[in-house]
Amino acid sequence: MMISASIMLTGCAVGPDFRKPDPPAVQRFTAAPLPEKTVEADSPGGAAQRFVLGKDISLEWWTLFHSTFLDQLIRQALAQSPTLELAKARLRVAQENQKAQTGAFFPGVDANASVLRQKISGASTGQPETYIDPFTVINTSVSVSYTLDVFGGARRQLEALQSQVEYQRFQLEGAHLTLASNIVTTVMKEASLRMQIQATRQIIALLEQNLDIAERRQNIGGVALSDVLAQRTQLAQTKATLPQLESDLARTRNQLSVFIGKTPGEAEIAEFDLDKMQLPVELPVSVSSALVRQRPDIRAAEALLHAASAQVGVATARLYPQITLTAGYGSLASTVANLFDGPSTIYNFGASFLQPVFHGGALTAQRRAAIAAYDQAYAQYRETVLESFQNVADVLNVLEADARTLQAQSEAEAAARRSLELTQKQFELGAVSYLLLLNAQRQYQDARVNLIRAKAGRFADTAALFQALGGGWWNRTSRDETTMSLNKE
Repeated sequence: MMISASIMLTGCAVGPDFRKPDPPAVQRFTAAPLPEKTVEADSPGGAAQRFVLGKDISLEWWTLFHSTFLDQLIRQALAQSPTLELAKARLRVAQENQKAQTGAFFPGVDANASVLRQKISGASTGQPETYIDPFTVINTSVSVSYTLDVFGGARRQLEALQSQVEYQRFQLEGAHLTLASNIVTTVMKEASLRMQIQATRQIIALLEQNLDIAERRQNIGGVALSDVLAQRTQLAQTKATLPQLESDLARTRNQLSVFIGKTPGEAEIAEFDLDKMQLPVELPVSVSSALVRQRPDIRAAEALLHAASAQVGVATARLYPQITLTAGYGSLASTVANLFDGPSTIYNFGASFLQPVFHGGALTAQRRAAIAAYDQAYAQYRETVLESFQNVADVLNVLEADARTLQAQSEAEAAARRSLELTQKQFELGAVSYLLLLNAQRQYQDARVNLIRAKAGRFADTAALFQALGGGWWNRTSRDETTMSLNKE
């Protein structure tokens, strides 16, 4: 209440009053209207996904994949990640800086006490031959000073610091969202690599079986040596892909360890199976005008724009007079016994008026610089908004493409599998050449791996959509340092 009274007594704040930029006046994210749903593939994870306009996003959106291990991993990361600890510490710094600025709205009160033993020369009194005994001076006083915030410079500075707090809060929300999204996409990569390794080992076993048949036939003259060598080459090339896949899998799991704040040697991370996860079939698509209130990066850019606006007011206030009230009361005596006697009492009070007159153009240049900084922050805000809309549009487009890709890869894998089975039987009967068998094996190997990658890509891009739309942080129910209302103005 004292701050409010001070603001009422000291007049209006100079400089612009911040106004939130209007959201882009667009009706949809993509150039072409979205289909009602994606195509469907005859494969695990191939269900059709429906785009639901205006559907809200769950705070814990990753639970829609129905993976207990994934949920546990993300909860562990949110509790232990050093990235989040860094963001929380930055928020606390901004909050304390804001609290420190509120001191400008109260008088500054200082207590002072000093004891001085002094010997002076008689020359200081015009009597150089006079001897003056040493004496003691004891001083106690209380001083009060208060600078009236007539033109609102202190209030604009507080406004800027409050905006910095908002910026750090949304940076923290963004860190939460990015961490969860990175874990989901990394888990999908881990599961994909694990399936690729499994598929490669199965293909190796098949190739070894065929090599054994070829070698037995070559011993009886039924197969040329060149065919056996071709089979050996195919087997060796397939085996050569395993070390890289296994290395990629190890690096992926090491990355998951870092996400949860542990070293690779101490982390205990489950093995993920893509086929045991469920693909969310209802995809929320926010109203385009709501995106600027949902994306943490847009809200953070808006907070910086607000801070830049307030700094224009701070620079403007420096051009106007400053009025400071001061007062002091105390006692000055030579002994402690006389310290509080009437004759030892001292006091002062007064006021000072400071009007900048000439500073070589520094103050006006500082104001122009503050205006330029605001223009810079506004351009950065617009760029962030445009990139965010592009991000959402890209993800929506790629989700439709992912569904078609998975459908095509599923059909290709099924055809390649049937072709290999038929060619394998024909080869065992001697009806086809060895070259046709090798070609069928190679096609099936490629189709199997491509199907796995397409499936993992669809899961990962689904997670990317939740991230692009803001991740549902506004649905947080507990009150903590990251809690804010979506409609907070």
